[in-house]
Amino acid sequence: MRTTVGIIGAGPAGLLLARLLHNAGIDSVVLESRDRSYVEHRQRAGILEQGTVDVLRAAGAAERMDREGLRHDGIELRYEKKRHRVDFPELTGGRSVMVYAQTEVCKDLIALQLKEGGPLLFEAEALEVLGATTDRPSVRFRHEGREEVLECEYVVGCDGFWGVARKAIPAELTRVFERTYPFGWLGILADVPPSHDELVYARHDRGFALLSMRSPSVSRLYLQVPEGTDAETWGDEEIWDELERRFETEDGWKLERGTITQKSVTPMRSYVHEPMRHGRLFLAGDAAHIVPPTGAKGLNLAVGDVVTFASALTHEKETGSAELLDAYSETCLRRVWQAERFSYDMTTMLHPAPGADSFDHRLQLARLDRIATSRAAETDLAEGYTGFPLE
Repeated sequence: MRTTVGIIGAGPAGLLLARLLHNAGIDSVVLESRDRSYVEHRQRAGILEQGTVDVLRAAGAAERMDREGLRHDGIELRYEKKRHRVDFPELTGGRSVMVYAQTEVCKDLIALQLKEGGPLLFEAEALEVLGATTDRPSVRFRHEGREEVLECEYVVGCDGFWGVARKAIPAELTRVFERTYPFGWLGILADVPPSHDELVYARHDRGFALLSMRSPSVSRLYLQVPEGTDAETWGDEEIWDELERRFETEDGWKLERGTITQKSVTPMRSYVHEPMRHGRLFLAGDAAHIVPPTGAKGLNLAVGDVVTFASALTHEKETGSAELLDAYSETCLRRVWQAERFSYDMTTMLHPAPGADSFDHRLQLARLDRIATSRAAETDLAEGYTGFPLE
């Protein structure tokens, strides 16, 4: 099997890349180790930055998102029972975000790929990337019980943190930057309309809490819990009681309760792999970088990576110049590190760390007070949250 771009992984990064290349007249093959049902149902982030929304619209993949997604023009910060709303359009010149689950983005892109695009092979496990530094790299993979080789001009690893693509970059050429956190998020889905019309980020001495949503009838909520917590050790009423405590306000705001349909714990980490390119192998999304979910950046960073690659390859095909492909890693990493900074700042501002003392707590409150009283600080948060520019 032969193609121009071999894409490993059919998450949002790989699927969107296939769509962008198709629209540019460049052929590709997507290899996904899981089956279609798994890809279309794995629960992931649901906040799309303005730039991601714009890219999906330009790619012809936004019809259902525009119909069913929820545009949000701000978030609410809570601390010491106080409430402060951050107005995105006012602070950023009209930018906003969209609540639309990653699972739905994947469903939309899969449908388009199968209808209009090149081959998308499910249950096709990539085993190894070969010849990354040659002009004909390839991917060895297993599909329907047979080993095959996909010959390419370029390989893009969109196969996540545990994928095989990154392993093809020699360790001696690699630098890894990493930070782990001594807490995670206990997340629930509940059949109850959201108790607020925008996301609520609450800093409390007992730990962080987040009120989010999947739809007008389904709430998504999170609690900061110790690292390694088993979700099943938390009873449903215990979860609601704790959420109620952490979201409490001076004005008597009420948290609506409902049936919890799903519970899971998300670990927290920051991770960056440099470089993001080795020869004709390019890394995108979680294969190259991880951010804690506090900043809602993971999916959006992946979109930035594949837009950068698709634009660079289109430039090469049109002009014969590889200058943008050569700059891929450097270009992506500028945006990645800004997102890492923003996510780290949000995480450390809102999560009391185990062993934190009164000085640490006062610093967190001072940072929140600064946002609530300084337009410059508030603008910095709004710009970071709605997304850093795609270069």
